[in-house]
Amino acid sequence: MKYNPNEIEEKWQKYWAENQTFAASNNSEKPKHYVLDMFPYPSGAGLHVGHPLGYIASDVYSRFKRHQGFNVLHPMGYDSFGLPAEQYAIQTGQRPEDTTRVNIDGGVDKEGKQIAGYRKQLDKIGFSFDWSREVRTSNPDYYKHTQWIFIQLFNSWYCKKQGKAFDISELVTVFEEEGNKLVEAVCDDNVAIFTAAEWNSYSDDQKEKILLQYRMTYLAETEVNWCPGLGTVLANDEIVNGVSERGGYPVIRKKMTQWSMRISAYAERLLQGLNDIDWSESIKESQRNWIGKSVGAMVSFKVKSQKSQVPSEATLSDFGHSTLDSFIDVFTTRPDTIFGVTFMTLAPEHDLVAKITTPEQKATVEAYIEKTAKRSERERMADVKTISGVFTGAYAEHPFTKEAIPVWIGDYVLAGYGTGAVMAVPCGDERDYAFANFFKGQNGMPEIKNIFANVDISEAAYGSKDNVEIANSDFLNGLNYKEATQAVITALEKIGQGSGKTNYRLRDAVFSRQRYWGEPFPVYYVNGLPKMIDSQHLPIILPEVEKYLPTEDGLPPLGNAAVWAWDSKNNKVINTDLVDNVTIFPLELNTMPGWAGSSWYWMRYMDAHNEDEFASKEALAYWESVDLYIGGSEHATGHLLYSRFWNKFLKDKGFAPTEEPFKKLINQGMILGTSAFVYRLNVNFEQQFVGDNIKSECFESSNVLVSSNLVKNYIKNGDDSFVNDHVNEFVSSVINSYNSSGSVTLTFLNYSFDPIHADVALVNSSDELDVEKFRNWREDYGNATFITENGKYIVGREVEKMSKSKYNVVTPDDICAEYGADTLRLYEMFLGPLEQAKPWNTAGISGVFGFLKKLWRLYIDENNGLIVNNDEPTKDNLKSLHKTIKKVAEDIENFSFNTSVSQFMICVNELSSQNCHSRAILEPLAILVSPYAPHIAEELWAQLGHTTSIATVDFPVFDAKYLVESSKEYPVSFNGKMRFTIELPLDLTAAQIEEIIMKDERTLRQLDGRTPNKVIIVPGKIINLVG
Repeated sequence: MKYNPNEIEEKWQKYWAENQTFAASNNSEKPKHYVLDMFPYPSGAGLHVGHPLGYIASDVYSRFKRHQGFNVLHPMGYDSFGLPAEQYAIQTGQRPEDTTRVNIDGGVDKEGKQIAGYRKQLDKIGFSFDWSREVRTSNPDYYKHTQWIFIQLFNSWYCKKQGKAFDISELVTVFEEEGNKLVEAVCDDNVAIFTAAEWNSYSDDQKEKILLQYRMTYLAETEVNWCPGLGTVLANDEIVNGVSERGGYPVIRKKMTQWSMRISAYAERLLQGLNDIDWSESIKESQRNWIGKSVGAMVSFKVKSQKSQVPSEATLSDFGHSTLDSFIDVFTTRPDTIFGVTFMTLAPEHDLVAKITTPEQKATVEAYIEKTAKRSERERMADVKTISGVFTGAYAEHPFTKEAIPVWIGDYVLAGYGTGAVMAVPCGDERDYAFANFFKGQNGMPEIKNIFANVDISEAAYGSKDNVEIANSDFLNGLNYKEATQAVITALEKIGQGSGKTNYRLRDAVFSRQRYWGEPFPVYYVNGLPKMIDSQHLPIILPEVEKYLPTEDGLPPLGNAAVWAWDSKNNKVINTDLVDNVTIFPLELNTMPGWAGSSWYWMRYMDAHNEDEFASKEALAYWESVDLYIGGSEHATGHLLYSRFWNKFLKDKGFAPTEEPFKKLINQGMILGTSAFVYRLNVNFEQQFVGDNIKSECFESSNVLVSSNLVKNYIKNGDDSFVNDHVNEFVSSVINSYNSSGSVTLTFLNYSFDPIHADVALVNSSDELDVEKFRNWREDYGNATFITENGKYIVGREVEKMSKSKYNVVTPDDICAEYGADTLRLYEMFLGPLEQAKPWNTAGISGVFGFLKKLWRLYIDENNGLIVNNDEPTKDNLKSLHKTIKKVAEDIENFSFNTSVSQFMICVNELSSQNCHSRAILEPLAILVSPYAPHIAEELWAQLGHTTSIATVDFPVFDAKYLVESSKEYPVSFNGKMRFTIELPLDLTAAQIEEIIMKDERTLRQLDGRTPNKVIIVPGKIINLVG
């Protein structure tokens, strides 16, 4: 019976599905263990071999835990809402719900192309997922609970004093009885102070506007990343190098009314919680930096310039200032440097800019703001070299000296960080120093003040706060950093212009997207104010629309829906044109962001079919939190932060059992692809226009593709022997076409080459390109000239990220079809440490496949069938087995999967050389292999006569006695030269060993009647006869 992986794997995958082998119970008496993968977004491209790496690792661990007697929850689902499906729908004219379903379940797309589907691809690899708990975030029975959580957030506020969220009704009671003066809440800035009597006199709409300033999710005009090309707002982590990650469209800053979430309320808890979880230090550090805690002071500078515009209602700032005056509030970590303030810089988006800018500066300021809007926040933060800014014409007043301080705007200041304003102290900050010197002498930019004793700032700022005294600073003179900081805070509090404060970089998360394919908000509007739809009427289902683009008047795609209005009398969604704003009201047109559904999904797996709540208290109490979470490090400041935030909120409200969702996190490394390149020839020229002495360079791209070794030789040695008549003709034609104009002279300079990706499927193992297939694949190169090496076009190679756009994708389907899923699983684990990036090399697979065939032959002979016997195992058999038991158990617990595979190979080689076919050895070996190669293990288990699955059999127990050596094979040397070996018990004394050696025939032959001068014996090590 030959090893036939395809036949075996299909058989056991069917068995597992029919018998629900991996279904977890919520009522088991076994200890629980929850192992979770970050669920995939189901794209049309399907899986490549890089995707399953983390899934295989988690599956090995899950199977191991089942062998150890745990009730393992190992589920899988799909993060199926999001931007990619909608973009694909717009491009192809298909509905996102249809393409998403086909991408998951398989089928045929609009062009008639067969899509395998994620589910079939995953099943082929043999994962032990509990598919009975599958979730899809785009299914209404799932997102009704996402909508419900949103409602809970809306109906909650965060109490600073108690450090947790409470129901908004409790805050209303406080307002009714005491007003808000003593309320310690996380809320909007500059909330008006009111008494209980004033609150009780307000209308319902006035009260709701105030409550929106306290709710955990709220509407506010926010500076956002707007992507016109995608027609939506993007989160910072969805932007790369100033353009959208999806599609590469430009992104600008823009103010829009958006739903936001007060994640900032949880900043300190998110920070402290990192101490309680087993995550990599790099991920923790990413989150610490993103949260960005800093301790300092808030300082309020009064604006001295033109009279402020008087608002209809004056409110109070944090320091009790009336907004009839304008004050610039600044957070600083260096209040000790306040006497060194030379100018102030506001973010271009700061609310005060328009108000304080003088008429003379208005045009300049507006032009600068427009220019800044085209740069993303990340781009502005990263660009430390460019210095730019403009003067507003306004001046602020120093709180102590009353000196006038010019107020500038500059794009290095961000509106969302701190207060969006900085007090610039050039003597103590490099960026302020560069700014002051760059604009020195312009618009009254003052000279830099030095407030540090015995420090030279003529060449650079002094950024340290250690070992220096403050000078030229009135009452701070002679104090150190710590003393001066406290003195300034005390003085500011005394005059009502500042106080000590802890600040966080973490900003509230924008929660609106102007897209179609996302969770609808359970919100309708009465008099422009949001109202929540009662939970009993959820889900509010995403409506049908004819097109997924914004409306002609710029509304989000839901503005195209014919049925999208809320009938508050009958509690249902009805036709949009029936809105009367009496009983029928408009529904929210935005949808939730892609991270909404993924911010709580691990809890849904605990009780996936519960129709009444996202999970029962009993299920939540049993499973608690995820014991092991595996996924990519790219989610460090996105999903991994948002999910912790939602979990903490749900814990506050009594819906989650633990403070943290994921106890242990492992970030798998990336499997890299080996890309193939062809090289397009460019011809570089020097051009000079007639009558002009200026020379410049230009180039022309040819339709010539040069083989890689010829390219390397030219670049390294200048070898242009590849140039043929076709190239010479091309060069001549370009020169003639330019020179014939009479206005320019063109001279040949050299050649250069553009690397162009070629599909790796068109390249053989010798890196030779199938030229004809390439011509058919890339029609734009159908008539290209290929310059070859001895008739062969050799591609260039480069290891880089595996992706469809680089044409370097290897699919698991192809590997499984040729070698089997067990080979794929073992090979991916064998490639290297789980958390490291590693290149894919298909050539190495055959070795792993050969190992599995060798394993098979220990049990089954191709001609005679099962060859396992009941012989007593030898000492060497037991040693090989128990070394492997110990190694594999330790490796899996330590996630060192690659070294386990090496140990399997060693063990099988040893047992093969020992001619071992003992059941006592081979039964436990099958169990050891089972987590890694489950199909072959199941088949071998069945061949051994077992009628139940190997999946829940107890893991073999290591016994150290089998590794204890009772004898030693001694090398016996004569005058330092080893002549023979002898095996002796390890408990013999040196005298006993000498007696045995001296009687041995081989010794007598070597001595030939002589008596050695000396016999050196080290028990357990050496025997040497001298003389």
